[in-house]
Amino acid sequence: MSEASLGKHAGGGHPHAGGPEPSYAERSRTLMHLGRAGNLSTLSRKQPGWPFGSLMPYALDSHGRPLFLISSMAMHTQNLAGDSRASLLVIEAAGDDDPLGAGRVTVLGNAAALDPAESAAVRELYLARHQNARYWVDFEDFAFHRLEVVEVYFVGGFGVMGWVSPQDYTQAEPDPLADHATRILAHMNADHRDALVTLARRFAGIDAEEATMNSVDRLGFHLRLKTAEGMRGARINFIREVRDTQQARAVLVEMVRDG
Repeated sequence: MSEASLGKHAGGGHPHAGGPEPSYAERSRTLMHLGRAGNLSTLSRKQPGWPFGSLMPYALDSHGRPLFLISSMAMHTQNLAGDSRASLLVIEAAGDDDPLGAGRVTVLGNAAALDPAESAAVRELYLARHQNARYWVDFEDFAFHRLEVVEVYFVGGFGVMGWVSPQDYTQAEPDPLADHATRILAHMNADHRDALVTLARRFAGIDAEEATMNSVDRLGFHLRLKTAEGMRGARINFIREVRDTQQARAVLVEMVRDG
């Protein structure tokens, strides 16, 4: 999909720069969906009042609640037995050298062990996410725990942050492009940089020397632009919502061709 294959047509601009984006609740659910492990913070029993951090693999149930498979011998499990309050920090994989530019979400809640009836269903869900856990899932000292969400805090990069209620978080769904975004970005940045420069000019009104697509969702995408004045960012919305890679490609073709 070079710019030639996307189509070339000098046309008027569209009001799609800086338009609506997925909510913080949707972005939180998307980030949690894509992640596989986070930093679990519990309250230390050995040093009362001090937070204790642990690397924690997790899976999600249908409401976005984190599920853990943890040993009774682990320090974090002992901490939870004394105080169920905990938080899980999940960080988006950084695309450049600045980790503070990556999205992250902190889920606060109360963690408790599941009863055997619930554990049977959770077992298959968890193993689908972490296949290596099958080697210890049936050990007597291991049990499934669930973090009941009390509140969520989302950070989408510099200046993008806010609290998300548990109701909004559990009712939101991961973005439909989430599992394909990495491939879309790699394809556009490797093969269609000229097209991205064209989209920046037509839909954001920015003349860029170079353009990189650094995120994409059902409503649009973000570009990182190298201009004569320095680096800039721009949000461009699709001309209509997309739900899969085929729709995304068709809309991008149309935007470059008829922009």
